Amino acid sequence: MYQKILLAADGSNHSIRATIEVVKIASLNGNAIVTIVSVADYSQAKSDVLHSGSSIELDMKRRKKLFPVEEVLKKENINYLMEILHGVPGPAIVEYANKNKYELIVLGSRGLNTLQEMVLGSVSHKVVKRANCPVLIVK
Repeated sequence: MYQKILLAADGSNHSIRATIEVVKIASLNGNAIVTIVSVADYSQAKSDVLHSGSSIELDMKRRKKLFPVEEVLKKENINYLMEILHGVPGPAIVEYANKNKYELIVLGSRGLNTLQEMVLGSVSHKVVKRANCPVLIVK
């Protein structure tokens, strides 16, 4: 069963559902480690910096979005790490997953970006096309 699992999360309801599926998979292997990855999108970075008081405050704000994801994993005693990446979400997730040789990527079918909600999320689409490992998209 999978040992290195990457969970791409942004705090949306879809990422919470993806987390629940990760729990099901990771609980089958006591040695599984889940890495929660969230991407600070370059397109929103300038606005985020201008609206926050400091870089520490901005980092805490980004991590706060992921508290529900962390709570699900903690409740089920799943070993996890958290990484905040910077860049364009789809390519950043793929680059990180491929470079670190993850065995499985799990992500929601859509995220918080309302502009892209009419089709399969562009992030999930890009990840499926370019990842070197299996990808589970949770709707």
